[in-house]
Amino acid sequence: MILDLLQAMGFGRGKAEYRRLTPATGDGGIDGVINEDALGLDAVYIQAKRYAHDNKVSRPDIQRFVGSLTGESATKGVFVTTSDFSREAVAYIDRIQQRVVLINGKTLARLLIDYDVGVRVRSVVKIKSLDEDYFSER
Repeated sequence: MILDLLQAMGFGRGKAEYRRLTPATGDGGIDGVINEDALGLDAVYIQAKRYAHDNKVSRPDIQRFVGSLTGESATKGVFVTTSDFSREAVAYIDRIQQRVVLINGKTLARLLIDYDVGVRVRSVVKIKSLDEDYFSER
């Protein structure tokens, strides 16, 4: 789902072949990768955690992800959770060299709706107004 969202947002030039989901086990702390160019010279690494609402992502969780980025010689990462991030985790991001974006559950829900990923249109409201040109021609 996260790869679908990032692709819909324009990452990987919107091409499915530019993205890769890592195996569920032994992924080295990386859940997916999206290449920003055809040669894979610039990539965004992704970590996603489905946590209960009251279970915040901690600073050690973020540190492990940043360590995984370092192991891949990566400079960009996106960490997504269905819950939220602790204050310490957010503060840590401001002090590192890598560019890491944190997406919490509220932001994730908004982005999914904004980019039409995993959503269904339940109804469409049609608003009508009179066409003044139609009446002026008569």
